[in-house]
Amino acid sequence: MSQRLLFPDAEAAADALTFAGRTARLGDGGVRLQAANGTLAITSAPLAPRGLFDTTPTVLALRALPVDPELVCDLVVDATLLAAASDDARAVVLPEVAQSPAWAGISPPRGGWESVGGIAASVLASRAQYGIAAVAEAMPADPGEDVVRTVRASVWGAPDDALGNLPLGAAFAAFALGFIAGEEEAQVRRAAAWTRVTLRRGHVLVRGPVRAGLTPVRETGGGPA
Repeated sequence: MSQRLLFPDAEAAADALTFAGRTARLGDGGVRLQAANGTLAITSAPLAPRGLFDTTPTVLALRALPVDPELVCDLVVDATLLAAASDDARAVVLPEVAQSPAWAGISPPRGGWESVGGIAASVLASRAQYGIAAVAEAMPADPGEDVVRTVRASVWGAPDDALGNLPLGAAFAAFALGFIAGEEEAQVRRAAAWTRVTLRRGHVLVRGPVRAGLTPVRETGGGPA
């Protein structure tokens, strides 16, 4: 029998599959599954560099869900191969083969996060939509893979004033993964070379390329990380 992820209810299992389905259309389509102490962290890389001279920033998306407290795992699988179990609505069936993408070899810090402000969810949504239009406008007819990656890197890697100089790709990840829903103030925290944008539905984590001058979009009074 194939290995499974067992969730406390069908809603959590469906949530995991929804995240995987959105991930399948972005980046390399892989999802990292890290489970311990009853929590499953599902991470994907909507944007990540491929090769030494690729200027695409590393932008990860993370959603945390309750899972079987006895489950301990850390693996990357093809998001398209995760499937609902036919005999148990609380279970998700894992593919038999794991992956090892380069982005999974780097991890954001577990602690040391300091508040640097906030960004309105409406701003994230509008900047993501702007970027999507900019990519479409800049793309030539019948582009090859190298051209596609160059255009995407130039748009999504550009620091954006409305995002406090975070790359525009941070807004794209939040929008594309369904983290934006209604009026909300996303909390922005920073640790070392990483910045984390936290919404109720998930987190976007950004690393590099290193930009000088990252400033808060709006002070929110801070709070514990």
